[in-house]
Amino acid sequence: MMIDFREIITAFMVLFAIIDITGSVPIIIELNTSGKKVNAAKAASISFAFMVIFLFAGEGLLKLFNVDIESFAIAGAVILLALAVEMTFNITIFKNDGPGGNSTIVPMVFPLIAGAGALTAALSLRAECATINIIIAIALNMVVVYLVIGNVRWVEKVLGKAGIYILRKFFGVILLAMSVKLIVTNLTSLLK
Repeated sequence: MMIDFREIITAFMVLFAIIDITGSVPIIIELNTSGKKVNAAKAASISFAFMVIFLFAGEGLLKLFNVDIESFAIAGAVILLALAVEMTFNITIFKNDGPGGNSTIVPMVFPLIAGAGALTAALSLRAECATINIIIAIALNMVVVYLVIGNVRWVEKVLGKAGIYILRKFFGVILLAMSVKLIVTNLTSLLK
């Protein structure tokens, strides 16, 4: 096991693009303002643990339940699709019936941070990078996740209500496109 900064940067950039925590700012603000609080430390630490565990046990776990990676990715994409519909059309699909109005686990950890895309990417990075470098890249991404979620009020002040509304609609459509792409790509793969 050797630490390779090139591999760390590669894995970091791949995961950063897929996690896209900055793109989730409107979702985080929406969850917080609707009383579904997101805890930054909890979201980052649970996501880190989830991704590292999945890095080692993901394929075996999915095989245990007779689920392939493509089906797992489609399931995550359906949840993203529901979130995108909420953001774009101002309707509520996710009933927040969890304890204390908390949305840290669903939808923040899964599918937004440690979703099917990020988990699948972490697994596929094993072909190119040493496991230690992937773990470091995941940890660095979780630092970014913590900082963004923890400072979301500052971002809200900078953007203002109109800016957040526009961002929410824009990222709703982006999330919609991403979920459709995930579904189509993995469905095509499954049907072959």
